[in-house]
Amino acid sequence: MNRIALNRSAPLVLGIETSCDETGIGIVRGTTLLSNTIASSMDEHARYGGVVPEIAARAHLDELVPAISAAVTEAGIRLTDLDAIAVTCGPGLSGALMVGVGAAKALAVALDKPIYAVNHLVGHVGADLLHSDIDTRDTAPLDYPTIALLVSGGHTSLLLVRDLVSDVELLGETIDDAAGEAFDKVARLLSLPYPGGPQIDRVAASGNPKAIRFPRGLSQPKDMAAHRYDFSFSGLKTSVARFVEQRQDAGEPVPISDVAASFREAVVDILLTKALAACADYDVPRLLLGGGVIANARLRQVATERTDAAGVALRIPPLSLCTDNGAMIAALGAQLIMAGHEPSTLEFGADSTLPVGQIQVSDSAQSPGAP
Repeated sequence: MNRIALNRSAPLVLGIETSCDETGIGIVRGTTLLSNTIASSMDEHARYGGVVPEIAARAHLDELVPAISAAVTEAGIRLTDLDAIAVTCGPGLSGALMVGVGAAKALAVALDKPIYAVNHLVGHVGADLLHSDIDTRDTAPLDYPTIALLVSGGHTSLLLVRDLVSDVELLGETIDDAAGEAFDKVARLLSLPYPGGPQIDRVAASGNPKAIRFPRGLSQPKDMAAHRYDFSFSGLKTSVARFVEQRQDAGEPVPISDVAASFREAVVDILLTKALAACADYDVPRLLLGGGVIANARLRQVATERTDAAGVALRIPPLSLCTDNGAMIAALGAQLIMAGHEPSTLEFGADSTLPVGQIQVSDSAQSPGAP
């Protein structure tokens, strides 16, 4: 494959993201967003109350070619114009990742283009660098170091980003359910549809967030030594379940809006308390939020209030770039190219447990968990 003729000033990169239930294809030129096509299989999973890996993988197979075609049309380019292909190789669902990796390799070989296998979680940070020609928000370059809080259905991670393409450290993560999973499970307890996040956000709008004091997992002094930056939502979820069961056993109505609002407030408190602790401990006056749960209105509101009070600069990508998408993967690929990183070989595989510190995978030997 061609590894020499790369436009390192503003490379034209197509990104492929298939780590979970969104088939994401994005095209960027440097930091300029040209297209962001997302095909979600969420409706197919709704009947099961959560993502089914086999269904997700089949949906990616069905949606990849139409999504690539739509992205290319929206960007106004031809596939032959591309400088490189970038693809999520982990972490995520193994079968889903394999579909995207296979498609990216096929494109790279067919087009004789270099390929960059990148980390899904680091891609969420890269999304903040993107802007469109009509973007009115502040698109100043990301300053380093930055604390990044990534909150999605499958991951809740706290990162120290010293450099996007060379130095990302995992400070903490969930040791049980991710925040998004907790939202889904509590929504089921309240007989709300899947996905739980938007539904809890909706009903919580009319509830009292102080009505019930639910526990803040791993936030007590005894927990902070070993788990200062880790997250746990299992105790919170269990507390909600017991509250609902007690009301039902007593024949009393469950105050769904108050439960939803109080649960949401606990999650928001846990996330931001730990993120701001990291900012203080590492003397980093910057916090970046990413991941699908960032669409939660209360989380964005409280994040703004608490970062303002702490003197911490807050960055949140547009909501369309917070959920899993190919544009963020293309953005990370473009950053690697502009920094002079060599492409990956075709020997890499999908790695469902790819560590966040591994920003790019060159081959299977550097990714021990790859199938």
